[in-house]
Amino acid sequence: MALRPVQVNIKALDESAVGRFWAEALGWSVSGGTPGVTSYVGPVGDFVWPDPVAVGVDVVRVSEGKTTTKNRVHLDLATDSAEHQAELVARLQALGATPAHVGQGEVPWTVLADPEGNEFCVLEPRESYRDTGPIAAVVADCADPRAMARFWGEAVDWVLHEVTDDHAVLRSARGTGPYLEFLRTPGVKTVPDRVHLDLLPYPGDDKAAEVARLRALGAGDLDVGQGDVPWTCLADPEGHEFCVLAPS
Repeated sequence: MALRPVQVNIKALDESAVGRFWAEALGWSVSGGTPGVTSYVGPVGDFVWPDPVAVGVDVVRVSEGKTTTKNRVHLDLATDSAEHQAELVARLQALGATPAHVGQGEVPWTVLADPEGNEFCVLEPRESYRDTGPIAAVVADCADPRAMARFWGEAVDWVLHEVTDDHAVLRSARGTGPYLEFLRTPGVKTVPDRVHLDLLPYPGDDKAAEVARLRALGAGDLDVGQGDVPWTCLADPEGHEFCVLAPS
């Protein structure tokens, strides 16, 4: 049994506006979802969900805006040249992104925030991200990357590429799409996550059995006021929220 990361879930006051921003940012399109509740952003072309390669973006309407607290999960965007990086940063700012300061100091990447304040990075060209697509990585702050590698390495069907005391890196066994990275970062969780991963069982797998397996690995149940829904909300051992979706 295994689960696959299929989308990044972003909470927003205005899901349509934030969905449009991320579609333009990634060169993707907005499709699917429920009008007034969610906007799904995925690669341009015939709509297929889940995408066989990309991890999509699901923007969900909520009633409360982002606090000033830095998100513990963010996206890194890939570029293929210094010119591309500069052009992308300029285009994103024209779309409504703003510079963000999260204590990064002098670094070769650019930290921005989307129109509702969700931080993300536009990376300088890196060989390791040349074939990821527009999203280079989904990045989570954590206290113990080795512990996160143990949990997430068992939770999903992605391959562990690297693990040290400072970071852990996973990627689809297909060698395509973005990476999932855990970075050792000071601080602890103080507010609900604004950005999280959604996981999906493979066709024929038992969602309830998968949820039980995750609990045995150390996941905890999570009540975010979701009510009676077909997905299950959980938190990993460091409190990162995620959802296990029902197979379609």
